[in-house]
Amino acid sequence: MTTPATGFQTMFDRTTLLLGLAVLVAATVTLWVVLSRPALTPEKLRAAYADPAPAPPAHGLRVFHLGHSLVGRDMPAMLAQLAGDKHRYESQLGWGTSLKEHYEPAETINGFEQENDHPRFRPAREAIGSGEYDAVILTEMVEIRDAIKYHDSSKYVARWASLAREANPQTRLYLYETWHKLDDPDGWLDRLDADLDRYWIGELLQQDFTRNIPERPVYLIPAGQVMARFVRKVEDTGGIGDITSREDLFQRKDSGEIDPIHINDLGAYLVALTHYAVLYQTSPVGLRHELARADGTEADAPTEATARLMQQVVWDVVRARPETGVPR
Repeated sequence: MTTPATGFQTMFDRTTLLLGLAVLVAATVTLWVVLSRPALTPEKLRAAYADPAPAPPAHGLRVFHLGHSLVGRDMPAMLAQLAGDKHRYESQLGWGTSLKEHYEPAETINGFEQENDHPRFRPAREAIGSGEYDAVILTEMVEIRDAIKYHDSSKYVARWASLAREANPQTRLYLYETWHKLDDPDGWLDRLDADLDRYWIGELLQQDFTRNIPERPVYLIPAGQVMARFVRKVEDTGGIGDITSREDLFQRKDSGEIDPIHINDLGAYLVALTHYAVLYQTSPVGLRHELARADGTEADAPTEATARLMQQVVWDVVRARPETGVPR
């Protein structure tokens, strides 16, 4: 005769067994799906960028910026001035915020109230999930190695991309390649040279393909590469106009020391040119260089010679990288 305790134990054992089998089946199916996907070789990744991105619409672009202080308020405002009256934009920012922290409701976005206290703010999930944008620009936190290791960057690039594609398959997706501190122990230019293929493309862009298998890739806004090319031209020639070294693109603290990560108005202009060239697939050479900040005050402007060099460097760099989607 089976006692109640024995019957309960038998039922518990069966339930545990069934749950274990269910977990095993789910794991097997997941593994099968992953293994059945075609292997993503470097050749296949390059082939995904063989064709340029679709041409921007004639009505101008509506753009959403997701990121942190390396986006800031002034750079998108400068981009809008370069692009003209038909360009519209909104953003969600934080202080050093990762894509994971923007995505997960339980995560904290440091500086949220301060950075989004302006008319251009729109909640990121609402905005990207609306399908109302022609372009969504994703910006990961820096240090990029820490972002990948501790904040699952590749997973959250893919998740934000998936959200945008589900809302509107025609939305163009972009990854804004930034930079690291000027005093990086591995060397600022050395890191910019090595990190693009290793992390931005090899980890973040590649994993979007692995996870989502999209028909249209996430394109690249190579601001870090533009800064490296421009700095080399300036420093190799002893300077041009009002810029003699890389430090001239960065802010200064109240103490007079260089802020090693945040760009000043000249740096913001260079980055805005890069966004313009990629998003509008148009040479920035000849664009205006006297612009306003987001608050309407006059930005520090590069000299005409400096602006022309910046514009040419931008166009040379974005056309040289197929990942930008810009026709060669």
